[in-house]
Amino acid sequence: MTSIVIVAFDGLQPAQVTSELMPNLARFAAEGVTFTNNHAVFPTVTRINAASMVTGMHPGRHGLMANTLVVRDFDPYLAFSALEPMLAKLAKKTGRVLLQPTLADILSGGGSEYIAVGTGTSGNAYVHNPNADRSGGATIHPEFCLPYGLHDEIIARFGTWPDAGVTNVEKLARAVDITTGYVLPERRPAVCFVWFSEPDHAQHAHGVGSEVASQAIREADEQFGRLLSHLNGDTDVFVISDHGYSTVKEVVDIVDLVREAGFPEGDRPGGVVVAPNGGSALFYTHGGEQEVADRLAAWLMAQPWCGALMASEAVAGIDGTVAASVAGMQGERTPELAMSFRWDSEVNAAGYAGHAYSTSLGPGQGQHGSMSRHETHNVLFATGPGFKKGLSIENPTGNIDLAPTILNILGLSGGEGMDGRVLYEALRDGPEPASVQWRTETHEAGRTVDGGVYRQYVKVSSVGDTTYVDEGQGWVE
Repeated sequence: MTSIVIVAFDGLQPAQVTSELMPNLARFAAEGVTFTNNHAVFPTVTRINAASMVTGMHPGRHGLMANTLVVRDFDPYLAFSALEPMLAKLAKKTGRVLLQPTLADILSGGGSEYIAVGTGTSGNAYVHNPNADRSGGATIHPEFCLPYGLHDEIIARFGTWPDAGVTNVEKLARAVDITTGYVLPERRPAVCFVWFSEPDHAQHAHGVGSEVASQAIREADEQFGRLLSHLNGDTDVFVISDHGYSTVKEVVDIVDLVREAGFPEGDRPGGVVVAPNGGSALFYTHGGEQEVADRLAAWLMAQPWCGALMASEAVAGIDGTVAASVAGMQGERTPELAMSFRWDSEVNAAGYAGHAYSTSLGPGQGQHGSMSRHETHNVLFATGPGFKKGLSIENPTGNIDLAPTILNILGLSGGEGMDGRVLYEALRDGPEPASVQWRTETHEAGRTVDGGVYRQYVKVSSVGDTTYVDEGQGWVE
């Protein structure tokens, strides 16, 4: 069976893939397929995009709505960060973290393994294979492994994971050591996913394009080169990032502002649970109250930092909102309202475009989570015997396409009902990219609010039934 390796560079932008910053990745990209119009899912935060990669689903269907979220059958009034062990507690109480099978689940049914080696957050690592205890395969992370008993074995063989430094290069190097010294030669999984936590780690702290971020990108590229040197010609390799990036324009203390606007804690009638997510925020009204959601929407729309604003089917009909389904957010765990902060395309001190309001960090630091085009667009490359060579594809693609394409390459079923599509036009015997038909649609809404008229749009591209969020924005005029 063909083997597949996926490497994620957390937060990497297309503009950063240059021969100067990333000679190994630039050379890799030139040899295979470059997807120039790839998309993250919204909100453009890591854990939900990792979940979309391994399920082929938009957040509304896989159920991990953001990095910080409310799961009402777990605790209707608790906004929690999707990290281990909270995700383990969610699994224990509700029986499910994700609402759809992962690649690991599907591969196990075919007698194959999926193994993830991650250096990002514990939550990112956990969602790769929440059912490892029964589906097989493994997740390897500095803080834990799934199944849990594997952690001591990894530490015994490779030593304690190094602490994070100014950059995370030592952890990245350890991940490559484990992948090339244990996972690939001994476990021989059908799919191995290696997650590099750079440049995200450095960009959050030091800003997009900073000297430290550039150093982190070069170091991550060196580790990518090490990994490539251990692969043979029979391996198909994907390189992907989870989202793009913006520079923080201004910090908005969204929780306090909602309280000051007269909305109490979510466990009280008329209350709202707020889940901040960097460049976005989710809002859960007490008991799903539509009147409260409507008042909250009107207040949000009047704020100078409010961008696109979506409403779930549970509160459909709120004037000025766009349906959550447009962004792939509709499902059983959908919040009543989901807001992207406003953004712009101004360049920062290092020459990188894109600023946005944020719920955390500070001006000049790096952030993501919004519907900015600088965050919804990310990188995707593929090289190997299954792919065409020296090709750039402008058709819309996305993180949701990774799982169905992998299953197709492996000759396995399971991708047919996914939101994502098989990227046939990139495959060696596939059609010409120009033969793929696609379209773009803009959804608009408006409402009179204090201070003027709020207007918004959400732009999406589609190939058949597969949709991708290009960007979304809102403003008062």
